[in-house]
Amino acid sequence: MAKKLLLVSNSILHGSGYLDHCEGEIRNFLGGAGKILFVPYARPGGITHAEYADVASRRFEKMGYALNSIHEAVNPVFTPKDAVESAGAIFIGGGNTFRLLAGLQGADIMPNIYGRVKEGMPYIGTSAGANVACPTIMTTNDMPIAEVPSLHALGLVPFQINPHYIDADPNSKHMGETRETRIKEYLAFNTIPVVGLREGAMLVLDENGLTLKGSTGARVFRKGEEPGEYSPGDSLDFLL
Repeated sequence: MAKKLLLVSNSILHGSGYLDHCEGEIRNFLGGAGKILFVPYARPGGITHAEYADVASRRFEKMGYALNSIHEAVNPVFTPKDAVESAGAIFIGGGNTFRLLAGLQGADIMPNIYGRVKEGMPYIGTSAGANVACPTIMTTNDMPIAEVPSLHALGLVPFQINPHYIDADPNSKHMGETRETRIKEYLAFNTIPVVGLREGAMLVLDENGLTLKGSTGARVFRKGEEPGEYSPGDSLDFLL
């Protein structure tokens, strides 16, 4: 069965509310899926799991979906692994990627998520949630505020994502490295391609292949090649 993934660069786009810019894609992607499981481990701004789950559940309720949070699965009879195994779809929200990966590793649910997605369970990841769908979190923008045993992530796609990708401003007097410089530095030591996903952009993987969606584009970086520019609607099957 084909994997189904919706990987979104950002949860909030300037001028709109939480998930507003990708609501249409979420609705199309989920269809009639039930029992959506939310993973709040990324904890944006350091908010609690419960506070984050409340934000997400209210937004999904507006779209007509019920959402349960994995942090509530603390009963020995119903564990986080049980929550993953019984979910109809999974949504991993944004925040700090290191905190998120530490949470996934600590709950020991990464093999369960991988197995369910391989079986066809829909996976939505925004920002850090898109990062952990990749082979590693090496191309995150986040500070390592939590120590993780390994940088290896879920490996649901064979490429890396750099969410919130920002193009260099030719008029800026900032002398630090640009996002492009950081990605090229990564490719000096690694061979896995990187999708620089601008805010407002998202990737959809389904039975039709890998497609760039949203209102902005993406840059694809491959070792030894000049970056390629892609627009919404383009196929990125060459990355699979």
